Amino acid sequence: MAQAMQRQSISLLATDGKPHPLQDTLLAITLVLGAVSFVTAFFHNLHLLTSWTGLFGILTGAYGQFISETTRERFALIIGLGAAGIGFFLGMAHGGLFGGWLG
Repeated sequence: MAQAMQRQSISLLATDGKPHPLQDTLLAITLVLGAVSFVTAFFHNLHLLTSWTGLFGILTGAYGQFISETTRERFALIIGLGAAGIGFFLGMAHGGLFGGWLG
């Protein structure tokens, strides 16, 4: 009956039964930044927001991949990284990170 008293993990992304708060936080940030970057990439005048959120989404996603511990975390991070990458490159094509502010 000792196993009946064990605390169960509530996290949907922890398949090993342990909580991963840092990895889950990086995952959520990457997904939000990726979604914002991807959606705003379709508006040419929002290239500053698109490129910066895409860049930060790529950086947080890359660090999240580096420290991730489960396959579900890695899978979701790849989705966020892909969206952030597409948004970043389209933002760079539409005007870049600084958009004429420098030079």
